[in-house]
Amino acid sequence: MFEIFGVPSQALFGQLLLGLINGSFYALLSLGLAVIFGMLNIINFAHGAQYMLGAFTAFFLLQYLGWNYWVSLLVVPIIVGIVGIIIERLFLQWLYKLDHLYGLLLTFGLALVIEGVFRNYFGSSGLPYRVPDQLAGGRNLGFMYLPNYRGWVIAFSLVVCLATWFLIERTKLGAYLRAATENPTLVRAFGINVPRMITLTYGFGVGLAGLAGVMAAPIYNVSPQMGSNLIIIVFAVVVIGGMGSIMGAIVTGFALGLIEGLTKVFFPEASNTAIFVIMAIVLIIRPAGLFGRTA
Repeated sequence: MFEIFGVPSQALFGQLLLGLINGSFYALLSLGLAVIFGMLNIINFAHGAQYMLGAFTAFFLLQYLGWNYWVSLLVVPIIVGIVGIIIERLFLQWLYKLDHLYGLLLTFGLALVIEGVFRNYFGSSGLPYRVPDQLAGGRNLGFMYLPNYRGWVIAFSLVVCLATWFLIERTKLGAYLRAATENPTLVRAFGINVPRMITLTYGFGVGLAGLAGVMAAPIYNVSPQMGSNLIIIVFAVVVIGGMGSIMGAIVTGFALGLIEGLTKVFFPEASNTAIFVIMAIVLIIRPAGLFGRTA
């Protein structure tokens, strides 16, 4: 074992790994928020509750239907996305022409209701969800021990994030989505059903939160508070990266996870506030965020 800046290498790389894992969830969740805000102009404060809903859905599928992690990884985002579509059709579609505050208040209320229902039935303690057998154990890299599941989470979340960026920024479907938010009348003239596209976009963003919930279940356990504990940090990530910026959400999510991990090594007292200090500095220098569009 060797030391880096007076810190044992295993401790340093262990915290960097923890930071990358946290950054993976920051990136995935902020990506869903960025998609919803960028395309619908809705600040979705229910995103943390939908992330929690994804974890609980995976838990229910395993407990009552025997569906394993890999099936849940495919099915849960669809289920949670459908729940999101129902929410959009029942509530959010009436708010698109109003101030952002109305959407924030509505989704904040929905988050409280969803979390309250689950806390009432399942309490505050976490429920265990086991790591899939194929990803059990780990690898000794010499300078650190890498659990297989943690490595999978980092790699898979990066692939999902980049695939989402490519879909929205580099495909014809993504061009239609962006056009529908900027000039819906023109897009309707081409025979495209704009309301349906908006609804599916919200469902897709919520589905990303559900996917993150499935991936988080074996690491953090399944708890009604798991979303509320994370959502404030995720909103800070979105603000730093730039509201509605897809690449900003991805880069900032992973970067802030690493910064948080390094802060825990060299300055543990500041680890809980480092992200918010960075947010304040970024907003002073660049109010639109690092990747946001300036007016």
